[in-house]
Amino acid sequence: MNGDEDEEFQAFVALHAGALQSSQIPTIYWRSLHHKITNEIYDAGEVFGIMRFQQEEDDEQQPEDGEKKGREIRCKVVVTRETGLQASEPTSVYLVDHAWTYRVDHARQQLEQLPGLLPRMAALMGLDFHGEAPDPDTVELVMERMWKYNQTYKLSQGSPEDKVPVWYILDEFGSQVQHSDRPSCSMAPFFYVQGGLAYSVLWPLQNLQEGDEVSRDYTYEETDPLVRRCRLLPWIPTDLEGVSSVTTEPPDSYFESIALETKEQLPVEIQPYTVAEDRILKVYSDMSQVTNNLTHPRFQLIEEKEAADIIWSYHHMKDYRKLSEERPHVMLNQFPCESIVTVKDCLAAVARRAKGGSQPDWLPETFNLQSELPQFIKCYQQRQQRGEDNHWICKPWNLARGLDIHITNNLDYIIRQRESTPKVVCKYLEDPVLFNREEVGMVKFDIRYMLIVRSVQPLRLYAYDVFWLRFANRPFSLDHFDDYQKHFTVMNYTGGVELKQVHYDEFIPMFENQYPLYPWKEVEAEVFRAFREFFEAASSRPAPCGVCPYQSSRAIYAVDLMLKWSTGENDFRNTDVIVSKIDLHAMQSGGTHSQGQFYSTIQHRNTVGPRSSGQIIAVPPLPWVHPAMKYKTIW
Repeated sequence: MNGDEDEEFQAFVALHAGALQSSQIPTIYWRSLHHKITNEIYDAGEVFGIMRFQQEEDDEQQPEDGEKKGREIRCKVVVTRETGLQASEPTSVYLVDHAWTYRVDHARQQLEQLPGLLPRMAALMGLDFHGEAPDPDTVELVMERMWKYNQTYKLSQGSPEDKVPVWYILDEFGSQVQHSDRPSCSMAPFFYVQGGLAYSVLWPLQNLQEGDEVSRDYTYEETDPLVRRCRLLPWIPTDLEGVSSVTTEPPDSYFESIALETKEQLPVEIQPYTVAEDRILKVYSDMSQVTNNLTHPRFQLIEEKEAADIIWSYHHMKDYRKLSEERPHVMLNQFPCESIVTVKDCLAAVARRAKGGSQPDWLPETFNLQSELPQFIKCYQQRQQRGEDNHWICKPWNLARGLDIHITNNLDYIIRQRESTPKVVCKYLEDPVLFNREEVGMVKFDIRYMLIVRSVQPLRLYAYDVFWLRFANRPFSLDHFDDYQKHFTVMNYTGGVELKQVHYDEFIPMFENQYPLYPWKEVEAEVFRAFREFFEAASSRPAPCGVCPYQSSRAIYAVDLMLKWSTGENDFRNTDVIVSKIDLHAMQSGGTHSQGQFYSTIQHRNTVGPRSSGQIIAVPPLPWVHPAMKYKTIW
């Protein structure tokens, strides 16, 4: 090896060592991997081959109707080189190409428009399709079956949109490597930064002889036997007899582990502090929404954080202990442990607390895919047996703006979401209250309320009279769940789509005209009841299981909600509108206990807010409410 090649290899290692170690690719293969990537060497075909064989289904895998399918033609990958494969040989590492790489929201469009993609995917998945023109039925079959073939990775750099998980399907060779609990090989995705390309890397875990099968573990590093069976369900049927669908509030250790992840240092107890009414308060903020709009004469904006009476920070505060010990009277725009109300998995857990362990009527049935996968699958199967609607929506624990959200009734699709970003899965509202847009028809809409938490103990909670509205752009129906403008309402960040705007005081008479039996005051009373119950539950336990009652904290939260029709016995619609689907956002940041990233949840929606005041962001975190702001005391 000449000096230039060695220098290139060292640069490769310097740039990719973290990824190589994370994928557990042995160092013995790194130099050969670099050589094959930079020279585009795909030599797996010299060592491996695809074997077709007939397999008769086991009796326990036969359909419930008793009809036997007989022998099924299947494929597997075997070693074809006479000398076999030695794990100790540095060149025993192989590149596997990706036949299709995409993000889910673009899948249908690509199948319909990219020449040759649909025939290739149909052939790879064993579907009978011989045409060239896109066939809608075949597109649907590919989109249903692709979750048995999909793999995923995500980028760690870039915008929130760039970090949405990427899904890919291995080429015809890689897709035929079957699962084994005792795999002979390992395979992992690898992103080559210098070339901007993603590959999968295959290497042996043991010496292999000619004819030995190449297999990998589809649930790599999963040690829980039940969860492992559940994750393998897309390929291997399993009996969940004895598993309950009932979920309860997680143990205290769950919240304690979150506190360790967020690295928040809880404050010491301090005494209440009264601010003189004639005192000018110094405010430090790193948020333009505050610095550009805080004009009240009671406040003076400063650039020295150490001299501030009020700190309104965009970033997640962590060292509350130091602040409480050294500057106890400095007021903050965050509460310690507030992630239990702003992060979706914790929100669902706290919601169960409100009803003594059961699901409240103002939150759809929700499961944490990381910790409650077996319970979810059991629930899904029970609903399927009862003939009930089984559409679900998967949401990341802590992303906003409609990113990485999936709606489906495909169980394989939902199970595989566990491999990407941590998610909850919620029952999709099949019967939401709709709004009649004259130019469009009956569409979904959601509502955003602004809440102020003045204190946690005692709970003092206020809601802003003005609420914000978001609308879908296409009529609602339970189909085409990848149609963003039909099933989603967040149009602020999508280019080239209409952003429907209706002011709240115009919406109320329009709503009451469309639904004369439901005065808005009564609907809003139900909304406020849900808010109160939730925050009562969130403040009922000490930190870290509840929001910490720090005397110098104040906070504004944005609450997004939808309305649905209640159902009675036999799923008949009642004549009640109830709150369902609640999401909370801390208005300074969207903290996460999974990725260590924080995204602003300020939605830049001033154009659909109050016409005149537009002062929501300037509401001072003080023991009083500015008289110009219309707030209702909830509790």
